[in-house]
Amino acid sequence: MDVLGYLRLVRRHWWIVLVTVMLGLGTAALVTVRTAPRYEASVTFFVTTPSQGVTDAYQGSLFLQQRVKSYGDLLTSDRLAQSVVADAPLGLTADQVRSRIHTTATAGTVLLQATITDTDQTRALKTTETLATKFTDLVRKVETPPDGKAPPIKIEVVSGPRVTSNPVSPQPTRNLVLGGLLGLLLGVGLAVLRGVADVRMRDGAGLQRVTGSPLLGEIPYETGARSAPLIVGDAATSARAEAVRKLRTNLRFVDVHEPARVIAVTSALQGEGKTTMACNTAIALAEAGWRVLLIDADLRRPKVADYLGLDGGVGLTDVLVGDVQVGDVVQRWGEKSLLVLPSGATPPNPSELLGSKSMADLLVALRDSADIVVIDTAPLLAVTDGVVVAVQADGALLVTQQGRTSRSQVAAAAHALSSVSVRLLGCVLNMAKVAKSDAYQYEAYKVVVPPAAPSVPADRAGTRRGAKAVGDRTQELTRLSR
Repeated sequence: MDVLGYLRLVRRHWWIVLVTVMLGLGTAALVTVRTAPRYEASVTFFVTTPSQGVTDAYQGSLFLQQRVKSYGDLLTSDRLAQSVVADAPLGLTADQVRSRIHTTATAGTVLLQATITDTDQTRALKTTETLATKFTDLVRKVETPPDGKAPPIKIEVVSGPRVTSNPVSPQPTRNLVLGGLLGLLLGVGLAVLRGVADVRMRDGAGLQRVTGSPLLGEIPYETGARSAPLIVGDAATSARAEAVRKLRTNLRFVDVHEPARVIAVTSALQGEGKTTMACNTAIALAEAGWRVLLIDADLRRPKVADYLGLDGGVGLTDVLVGDVQVGDVVQRWGEKSLLVLPSGATPPNPSELLGSKSMADLLVALRDSADIVVIDTAPLLAVTDGVVVAVQADGALLVTQQGRTSRSQVAAAAHALSSVSVRLLGCVLNMAKVAKSDAYQYEAYKVVVPPAAPSVPADRAGTRRGAKAVGDRTQELTRLSR
């Protein structure tokens, strides 16, 4: 995956980053509030050698630098800490005093700094003053020769003791910045990890790659689609309706040398919108002037009649068992050239009925009666009905809902079709999230139908010719229902 891919994962899971950043800031703020203020008191010592101790300046400098390192260890020794506690009652033990002392020896110099950190500002200063006094006394005692001569090393306080007026910790700005950065890094990592571990189908490119078939359409998600699933009325000018029309165009030209006239619409799982897709595809084809027959072959859970507002009590099942003729149960829907064959009664053996010779003969007869036959079938992974119907069609259209179906389920559905040599015409990503820029482009360019179009005068002869043509077309389309 390239950098843009990782950025898309972070953008998709932006809420994870936001939550971790807020947690980081909250944790930093809590730590800052609960941490007691700490003050620093410091004192700086200058280590020197009297002229009678070491005569060579260079050797004396090296000698003093080595001694400074030793004095740094002496400042944190148990002996000096016990001496400080014994001299001044600070309410601290020797170990507590020693843990508060930090020494710094500046490289290349003979300066030694001792810093004491404490939550009590006054105690920090008092401890530093006592430490400076006891340290100089201790050095003088240690360095004095047994014969009582002057010591070769002299310690002088050149700075301090002084204590900071403001606490050195906690530092709210630094803590908040660090907390925010750590939260940001954690959020980005979790977002990328979640995106990489997410096995659900998220985009059209992934769907095309998994199925190995062309992506014929991406149907955008609309909140009003559940209450008004069909692309009629106000929904006819929506972005969803335009996406279905693009699907219609791609479906008709997916293979110009071997066009599919009988199309099975299916999905991997239930609830991915295959029935809605079958109905809207049939409506879009009928709008383009094709003679379309929509068949509800999902005999277990039929929905086509409910969506179209038709009577589904008698239909395909009754035709296959020989109770009625197909022409008696085909229904016209709306004013378009769309005929519908509902599912009829629910049979006890849907798979055997759909795979029977009666079904094969019926499809052969219907192929000659319509330009395009659209068949709504059952989900592929639930039952075998969808595969049985797809085998008898010219090809199948696989519908997948974005963010619901996993890649393995889509691959299993495509394999179920390819294993019986079903021609997969293409795939459709349903309920897809469309970029705001794309949605804006469509809204800016869509056709707005005026409430009342002005009438255009026409000669009576032309009107009579148009009415006759419409009448002939109607008779041809209703031949099945007579």
